[in-house]
Amino acid sequence: MTRPPAVAHPDERTAVWLEDVTAALERGGQGLLARRQPDGHWVGELEGDTILESEFVLLLAFLGRADDPRVRPAANYLRRHQLPGGGWANYPGGPAEVSVSVKAYFALKIAGHSADEPFMRQAAETIHGLGGAENTNSFTRFYLALLGQVPYSACPSVPAELILLPRWFPFNIYAMSAWSRTIFVPLSVVDAHKPVTVLPDRMHIRELFARPPDEPRWPAKPTKRWVSWTNFFLGVDWVMKTVERFRLTPLRRYAVRKAVAWMRERYEESDGIGAIFPPIIYNAIVLRCLGVAADDPEMRWVMQQLSDLCIPEGDTLRLQPCLSPVWDTALSLIGLADAGEPGNSAEMEAGVRWLLAKEVRREGDWAKTVGGVEPGGWFFEYRNAFYPDTDDTSMVLIALARAGHSTLAACRPAVHRALAWLLAMQNSDGGWAAFDRDIDNEILTKVPFADHNAMLDPSCPDITARVLEALSHYGYRVGQEPVDRAVAFILARQEENGSWFGRWGVNYVYGTWQVLVGLAAVGFDMSALVARRAVRWLKDVQNGDGGWGESCLSYDDPAAAGEGPSTASQTAWAVLGLIAAGEAEGPEVRAGIEYLIGTQAADGGWAEGPFTGTGFPRVFYLKYHMYPVYFPLMALGRYVAAVGGQTAALSRAGYRRDDGHPVPGRKGSSLKVPADS
Repeated sequence: MTRPPAVAHPDERTAVWLEDVTAALERGGQGLLARRQPDGHWVGELEGDTILESEFVLLLAFLGRADDPRVRPAANYLRRHQLPGGGWANYPGGPAEVSVSVKAYFALKIAGHSADEPFMRQAAETIHGLGGAENTNSFTRFYLALLGQVPYSACPSVPAELILLPRWFPFNIYAMSAWSRTIFVPLSVVDAHKPVTVLPDRMHIRELFARPPDEPRWPAKPTKRWVSWTNFFLGVDWVMKTVERFRLTPLRRYAVRKAVAWMRERYEESDGIGAIFPPIIYNAIVLRCLGVAADDPEMRWVMQQLSDLCIPEGDTLRLQPCLSPVWDTALSLIGLADAGEPGNSAEMEAGVRWLLAKEVRREGDWAKTVGGVEPGGWFFEYRNAFYPDTDDTSMVLIALARAGHSTLAACRPAVHRALAWLLAMQNSDGGWAAFDRDIDNEILTKVPFADHNAMLDPSCPDITARVLEALSHYGYRVGQEPVDRAVAFILARQEENGSWFGRWGVNYVYGTWQVLVGLAAVGFDMSALVARRAVRWLKDVQNGDGGWGESCLSYDDPAAAGEGPSTASQTAWAVLGLIAAGEAEGPEVRAGIEYLIGTQAADGGWAEGPFTGTGFPRVFYLKYHMYPVYFPLMALGRYVAAVGGQTAALSRAGYRRDDGHPVPGRKGSSLKVPADS
């Protein structure tokens, strides 16, 4: 690509250029402030793929509510997201995926669409080309069993007795990831009851199976080698089904009672179990199994959690997988701080107060494996006290520091608790995972119901680097034991091309950005070869328009790392990573900033179509609607702060921080910056 040459400064051209940048920064800050909620927090839509709408319709059908007025709008949404080839994908621009497609097709049948309609015939052909409905994952097959399309023998056994196993046993429920645990426990109750709602023939999907749906089959594919963990667990599955058939399960009722009690305990201080869509769905199914009436307060509470995730729009209905207010609020505060909003402004103080009120003050599942530390930290949603996570906790700590509040009396206790909790959550390998410590037993990935690719919660470079960034604001540097262990973990996981894998964002651009920022924050030598290799990779994958982009395809095909149409959020990540590595004045960064300025919308944000968030790699992806608002704002603000010509461009506007340094902003800006004291 042809990039603009680096501009020497201070000179007039640099001053004019920086005024263009700060004008964009001002618009972005105003746009972000305009998105505040009345009580001072931020929350944007969190968009997933169509499994959310499909599974919602399937749940309503299971509950005997196929005539619910929300079914048809959800079906309309599904129709509008069908691929031209006939199937449905798990991210925009992706290929048809069999489980996503089968659930969408089934939901459309329930909504009244006939298999003879042209778009339904096309969908059925696509599904057959993907191996048929029998090729779906285990969670999809449970939905098919619930609605009488396959026998439960086609589903993996999920024995409730696992909840009785002690924590020292390698396969206990606390050895699996938090999100799998919140699904597994209610699913084990469902598997114990094996409920079926009989649908009318017009709603059946027999036409999607390449073989008769009641033909016996393994719940997962055996390996060719006789001796393997996959085959071992398939053998266990066969044994469990056999003893169930002969009713040789003396502990089953007791285990089910324990599982139900475990679920109900996690109602406290939570917007549903785990405050996320899948376990809330299974919670409703469990209550139906237990005979809880539709008008019972408990059932109404669970169904309300699902209703709160619904977004009606015109003649469509879509659902969010959960809500993201803590995450969005922390990132918005960081973005505003980068844009020059003073920490003592009413907007910043309101956001900080809102975050402090969300601090976790009770023990959650994490305490089963981590002792000796007081509860602290933050979760992702409005209420989810059993499941704080290291990512949100780190981001809140960064926000409090960037807003200048971390040392104030109102914040200090929460900060101290969060720091102690974060350090206690460091894994044995030196890295950090999301919700728990040392959930990395690879054998568990071989169980038949682990095909959602999320059974474990291992350390990952992106979260580890973000924890380092957070710790850096509180005095932690290279040379201290937890930092050195984390840096060693990160360096050992650099890819051959110089990038880092991104577990929670798409993908290598996300991971590389966060690693460069985290390493720089703790004082790592950014002239070291590992950092220069990462810088070289980011420069090599820059698009011709000056931006960066990467598709979810890179999770399936690492050769596609860094490839995709430019997006505002991924461009911002790359720019932030390069600035952290000392490349602020390079032509690549300037081209990235020009891309952001040139694509900014009138409301101060940026349009973004692709999904750039990650739920479960290769299975479920996300689109954070606020990513193209606060991340570009950070990139613009840090660019202006980093280049040496900011004084000439901005000091004449009369804007200075409390410490006397110029800040981004222009006269008339709504970003209120105090004058020199």
